Amino acid sequence: MKKLAKSITINHVAKAAGVSTATISRALNQPEAVRPALKEHIEKTIKKLGYIPNASARSLMLRRSGTIGMIVPTLDNAIFAQGLAAFQEQLLESHYQLLVASSNYDPYIEANQINNLLLRGVEGMAFFGISQQLETLRLLQNRGVPYIHIGALKAPISGFCSGFDNQQAIQLGIQHLLDLGHIKFGMIAGITANNDRARDRVKGSVSLLKKNKIDLLPSLIIECPYTIEAARDALKQLLRIEPKLTAIICGNDVLALGALLEASKQGIAVPKKLSIMGFDDLELSRHLMPSLTTMHVNANSMWREAAKHLVEQINGVHGLPKEIKTPVNLVIRESTGKSPKSYKN
Repeated sequence: MKKLAKSITINHVAKAAGVSTATISRALNQPEAVRPALKEHIEKTIKKLGYIPNASARSLMLRRSGTIGMIVPTLDNAIFAQGLAAFQEQLLESHYQLLVASSNYDPYIEANQINNLLLRGVEGMAFFGISQQLETLRLLQNRGVPYIHIGALKAPISGFCSGFDNQQAIQLGIQHLLDLGHIKFGMIAGITANNDRARDRVKGSVSLLKKNKIDLLPSLIIECPYTIEAARDALKQLLRIEPKLTAIICGNDVLALGALLEASKQGIAVPKKLSIMGFDDLELSRHLMPSLTTMHVNANSMWREAAKHLVEQINGVHGLPKEIKTPVNLVIRESTGKSPKSYKN
């Protein structure tokens, strides 16, 4: 039977370095209080022995965990993967670690995940969107745990946000379609229940079209999961309801990709017969054939600014802005064009 490897403790490090355990502890937790040469000697000893400090003990001593909790709706989406990478990179600059959980767009699961992260001693939390349960947000405020919302503005109960107005953002793309002469619109949206971003993009679409005397009927708004297959089925359904549609507004680029694939299968020329618009400007979108007209969000900046803001909250910085607005702009590519003349009347 193989003998288990001996666990290396702080006592082993102290003996090997020829110093006290208190000195080792200071080198790990208050390095500025240790002479540079001694600190370097201790670091070399730690590396040689393969010692891993006890994070729990360190947290108790400093009364800080050095961790931030982040809850996203799903991990099965490139936009969140990219955002988390930027968020984590920014946190590392401030020597914080990131703990990630997902909610599957369910506020009850999200509330449970928040409790789990609090039990692990996170010093702050970040959420995507503003659909959290109000009682959960009040719990964080009552416990003095800083938090920030990402991807939206106007946070509930005086919270902080790093994001953009989803209604206004999608209207940039719709105005582009209106300028191209389109009047027959359909929409493939994300499921709006417990998803403020999807809900606001629908509201923004309906509102601007109504101002232009165009009714986007509920039957022409298909809600579906953010999958290619669901988007293909949604386009089939829309074209059965109204075969003369000339413009499809999609809640994100994944849905737009599904719509493009289904249009291709049905032999519908894009954009000659049907214009399709996405949202998010994923890397894939510029390489599609035709390339996708979409809304570009400076996501890297949005997530990084959220991380900076959260660390500043934790450090007690006063006078922080309630809203950090992220730039959004329309990127016009090949998937949108003028409305077919035969459909204008």
